[in-house]
Amino acid sequence: MAVSAPIGIDELLERVRAGYTRVDAPEAYAASRAGALLVDIRYQALRERDGLIPGALVVERNELEWRLDPRGSHRLPEATSHDLQVVVVCNEGYASSLAAASLHALGLHRATDLTGGFQAWKSAGLPVAPA
Repeated sequence: MAVSAPIGIDELLERVRAGYTRVDAPEAYAASRAGALLVDIRYQALRERDGLIPGALVVERNELEWRLDPRGSHRLPEATSHDLQVVVVCNEGYASSLAAASLHALGLHRATDLTGGFQAWKSAGLPVAPA
C-alpha cells in the first residue's frame, strides 16, 4: 500500500473547503432565520468572553459528530435527518471547516461553516447575547 506524502494544515483546509460552499455572516444569519441549525463549537472561555449567538446550539467540538449524527445513539433532538442544514461556527473560521468536513463524512451533505467564525458574525453587527 502506497503512503501519500504528508500535507500541511493550510493544504488540508483548502481541500476540505473545496468540498462545500462556505457562508459569510449575513448568509449564516439568513440561513438560521430560514431554519438552518447554527452550531457553536467554541470552547467555554471564548463563549464567556465574547457572548453567544442567540438561538445557536452550543456543542463542544469533541462531541459534535456524536450529537449531530441522525442515526447516533447520543444525538440531540435537533439532529433529525441527514438533510439538515448545519452552519458550524468556531471563533475565526478554521476549526469549523474541519468540523463541517467531518459532518459531510457522516452524510450531513448540507453542512457548512461560517467564514471568519464568530468574530465575523460579531463584526457584521449581528445579534450577540451575553454568555
